[in-house]
Amino acid sequence: MKKYECPCGYVYDPEAGDPDNGVAPGTAWEDVPEDWVCPVCGLDKDAFTEI
Repeated sequence: MKKYECPCGYVYDPEAGDPDNGVAPGTAWEDVPEDWVCPVCGLDKDAFTEI
């Protein structure tokens, strides 16, 4: 699965998810809720780029 990076440097890894913020491990980027934000800086999903 593809990873996505926030301008602040945080990388969303679908294998790890973001369980502390309600995104289970194994959740593809497309399935991350639209209201989810970067756990480091608070930017929206649209700020992320595929890496």
